[in-house]
Amino acid sequence: MTYLSGKDMTAGYGGADIISNCSIEVSKGEIAVIVGPNGAGKSTVMKAILGMIKLKTGKIILDGNNITKESPQLRVRRGMAFVPQNKNVFTGMTVQENLEMGAHLREDDIKETLNQIYELFPVLKEKKLQLAGELSGGQRQQVAVGRAMMTKPSALMLDEPTAGVSPIVMDELFERIIEIKNTGVAILIVEQNARQALAIADQGFVLVNGQNKISGTGSSLLSNNEVRRSFLGG
Repeated sequence: MTYLSGKDMTAGYGGADIISNCSIEVSKGEIAVIVGPNGAGKSTVMKAILGMIKLKTGKIILDGNNITKESPQLRVRRGMAFVPQNKNVFTGMTVQENLEMGAHLREDDIKETLNQIYELFPVLKEKKLQLAGELSGGQRQQVAVGRAMMTKPSALMLDEPTAGVSPIVMDELFERIIEIKNTGVAILIVEQNARQALAIADQGFVLVNGQNKISGTGSSLLSNNEVRRSFLGG
């Protein structure tokens, strides 16, 4: 059953529409991946779903509730978490301080969640007292995902989580994302590494010029000749 969806979304940044009649959805315990060429509107979809830009038409549904007019802050309180591609850690704070910042809206004991993050990302436990600005790119991404998970989200959105990391680190990040999915979280990913992302996706959406071009299971898109030719290098 679909948990988070953007239906018939049209939106832009004051000028021409960036996305038009675009629809994306993901269920709990599933990974949905948005792929497409640069400028296709992938990140705009994320921002529209989070409420960072207003829709001209369409609606956002979370757990059966129409949240189209709600603020990003209220959407976070409802269970949404977002990891942007850039500037996603506090470089002057330690790893643990970054994670604790992710729980600033919570009023309960966060120790159990913190321990779960350290189990998910063991390197963060080793470096918990180190400044996040001193970490490698891949480790920073783990901090960013870990901080988002400190909110105990039901829906996690990741914008280019593997940007700028090595293939080995990318594989490790995807493995951790699968582990998060297996806890029942709905995960929506925008990703340039289309082949690798579709390989772990339950659902995939190909955007071209802000519109849905092709959608289907991750495996069906990987075997689709048009997708392979246009986005996967043949």
